[in-house]
Amino acid sequence: MKRLALLAFGIWPLFATAEPEDQPPIDREALVSRHNPSLDQADTLSALSLGNGAFAFTADITGLQSFPEAYAQNGIPLSTQSEWGWHSFPNSQGYRIEDTYRDFDTYGRPVPYPYDQHSDAGQWLRGNPHRIGLGTIGLEIVTSEGAIASLDQIEAIDQKLDLWTGTLTSRFEVEGDPIEVVTVCHPDSDTISAEISSPMLASQRLRVSLRFAYGKSDWGIVPEDWMRPDKHQSKLRGATILRTLDETAYQVSVEGNGRLKRESAHRFSYANQQDSLWFSIRFSAEPDATPLPSFPESRQASATEWSRFWTSGGVVDLSGSADPRAAELERRIVLSQYLTAIQCRGSLPPQETGLTFNSWYGKPHLEMHWWHAVHFALWDRIHVVETALSWYEKILPKARSIASLQGYAGARWPKNVDAEGNQVPSTIAPLLIWQQPHPIYFAELCYRQNPSSETLLRYLKIVTETADFMADYAHRDSESGAYHLGPPLIPAQESYDPRVTRDPPFELVYWRWGLETAQRWLERLGKPRASKWDQVLDDLAPLPLFEDRYATAEGVWNPKDHPSVVAIKGMLPGKTVDDQRLERTLRHVMDTYDWQHTWGWDYPMMAMTAARLGEPQLAIEALLLDVQKNTYSPNGHNFQEPENLRIYLPGNGGLLTAIAMMAAGWDGAPEIHAPGFPQDGSWKVSWENLHPMP
Repeated sequence: MKRLALLAFGIWPLFATAEPEDQPPIDREALVSRHNPSLDQADTLSALSLGNGAFAFTADITGLQSFPEAYAQNGIPLSTQSEWGWHSFPNSQGYRIEDTYRDFDTYGRPVPYPYDQHSDAGQWLRGNPHRIGLGTIGLEIVTSEGAIASLDQIEAIDQKLDLWTGTLTSRFEVEGDPIEVVTVCHPDSDTISAEISSPMLASQRLRVSLRFAYGKSDWGIVPEDWMRPDKHQSKLRGATILRTLDETAYQVSVEGNGRLKRESAHRFSYANQQDSLWFSIRFSAEPDATPLPSFPESRQASATEWSRFWTSGGVVDLSGSADPRAAELERRIVLSQYLTAIQCRGSLPPQETGLTFNSWYGKPHLEMHWWHAVHFALWDRIHVVETALSWYEKILPKARSIASLQGYAGARWPKNVDAEGNQVPSTIAPLLIWQQPHPIYFAELCYRQNPSSETLLRYLKIVTETADFMADYAHRDSESGAYHLGPPLIPAQESYDPRVTRDPPFELVYWRWGLETAQRWLERLGKPRASKWDQVLDDLAPLPLFEDRYATAEGVWNPKDHPSVVAIKGMLPGKTVDDQRLERTLRHVMDTYDWQHTWGWDYPMMAMTAARLGEPQLAIEALLLDVQKNTYSPNGHNFQEPENLRIYLPGNGGLLTAIAMMAAGWDGAPEIHAPGFPQDGSWKVSWENLHPMP
């Protein structure tokens, strides 16, 4: 009956998932556990995080946040962040987005964009609202000489993150005295629970310290401003700390077997005189009087939820492979699943650094949402994509108003936004367009896994209004009759003058795919095709060429920034792409590109292209290219650069997307097992519960 229903919607030949035959069940616990991160020394770039998808806590080598200054200087900042944790400085000048508008000539028509980021209004609007650090929970360790211990005095380090249970165990010594800290995050609330064991507790040389800071809107990765204590309040009411930063308010509740005591305006201690101290600390956007879980309750809840996570959804096992790179690739896969699970499953699109620390003031970039979200669908966690689409439904009126202001039909989705979908002034963000088809892609993923009229009707408005803008945005040349994209525009490869750039190939192919998919949605519901969409599809400009390969934009070859030209058949099916020309383009990129000016998702992007072109060896090479931007730290994070981007979750998400595609295939893939992996016997790929890519 299910097969008949699929045939009725015209999707069975494309969407069927061919799972491996005659394969024993994968021992998922063994697979996950062999990649538990462990540290025997303080590595500031490998701080370990706990989280539940919408809240995260990043810990140093003590299992808490004892040395934030040392980690912020050259490593991963130790912050506590939630998707609801936003703050704005008072807007005393009444700045509005309209203050940053600048007109761009669009074939003789002035079109406004919030472009002036360097004005006073632009700077305020870029920095506000900003995501805040909710509080720092660390150990205060007193040496035998009465001084507070520093990071270099932490010895005999043995720290391990048990991925299967979400339990971080940290053992170490200070002057020979042992300390053990076990830390977990509750799966259902923004709660950190920990148990500390040490003889230093009874001698009052060890206690927990809670510190709170003001919000920070200048460019940088640390969300806490410790230099303005007079700008915020921390009021103690019993075992609850009431926090106020201008118009932002939240509460921090503490439960355990110790005593909470104020030490200064924004610093509190928690201690007892026993050999063991436990606490649960909950951060809440609204007053919450419900009882806090005990440490054993949080630990059990964490273990139950993580076991459920790992035993459901997709899995890939490479352990039988002869290729020596397989173990490292498998490590990256498992840790990328964990890192995206703890930071990218909330109700908002994540920022590029998730809930670990700030990039671009903590705001999400919607063009990156493809890399944050698509892998969840392919790894059989479609509910995450459905949650994402709910947010697009929420901000649809704002997307409509952007399109209307600029004289276009439909809804134009912004690029860099706050939690409410408000645009951020920028010399780049408002002119990007490759985020536009993303909601259609997300909706199509939902339909592939639930091909019903209910799915079609729920997301129809998003699909059609997205496509209406796309068709209206394309400009018809009066002489040739061809529809062009831009100017003005900035491609995914953000290295062009928007006033003269036209027809970047990735955007052209994505435009075609989006409009074709929107037409199928109408047909599935028995509705007539949209004539304007068909006009654009019939006469969309051809892909620009440069010598014997595809150009990066009309008349241009640029070897820096994202090599998005190769995504025309990789991320996308690319039915109109010339495979031989694309292969020449891909190999030219691999041989000559400026890797220092790329980003982490570029490597899985190239791997997907190589897979579709029938070059699995090249796909592996791209996926594991030994360059800085493709580095994965011991904690699994994709490292980019030391100054501002020490982690980069789009790289992790891209890796998972490429692996699912290479293992489970794609529409029209060869009917062989793991078609994106080499078939020479060097790779043994076992997988479960993956979905093929469009």
